[in-house]
Amino acid sequence: MATHLSLEPAELPADAIEVGRIADAWGVKGWFKVLSHSSSPEALYSTKQWYLLPSERGAKTFTGTVRLSIRQAKDHSDTVVAWAQGIDDRDAAEALRGARIFIPRSSFPSTTEDEYYWVDLIGLDVTNREGVALGRVQELMSTGPQTVLVLAYEHNGKAQERMIPFVSAFIDKVDLPEKRITVDWQPDY
Repeated sequence: MATHLSLEPAELPADAIEVGRIADAWGVKGWFKVLSHSSSPEALYSTKQWYLLPSERGAKTFTGTVRLSIRQAKDHSDTVVAWAQGIDDRDAAEALRGARIFIPRSSFPSTTEDEYYWVDLIGLDVTNREGVALGRVQELMSTGPQTVLVLAYEHNGKAQERMIPFVSAFIDKVDLPEKRITVDWQPDY
């Protein structure tokens, strides 16, 4: 039995950030499981408009960008489950499997002072107190108790990585407008 998805075509917002993907149907009433790209998926809960792009692999049940109006999103065990307008049964939810979820950056909840979204730190240049360039933030890694900045830099023409714990003992200042992080760290650590 083929399911007809009535999804609303949309334009992907310029500030859209990929926050997860739809894993599978959950239950029989149209709910679906979400694999969040973040350990704290507040952005998924804070906005009622998600934008979907089809999976890069596998069968495509829709093309282009579509907008989903989220009725409800909540924690369930160690995953996020959601329910959207127009997705009213298991077949419709399964048809979304693999879809990539995007949310406009402007819809993210506000951060407090000294709190940053990972996506805002990627690409920032890192220098130490003495002004020595240590590299550019390539990614962030959660090691359980703390987050670690993974920096990319070159040494003698070879690509290298440097890791610095993202904790107040080593991070002096994050300057988002200047795209720079100042740290108490030496190149030979």
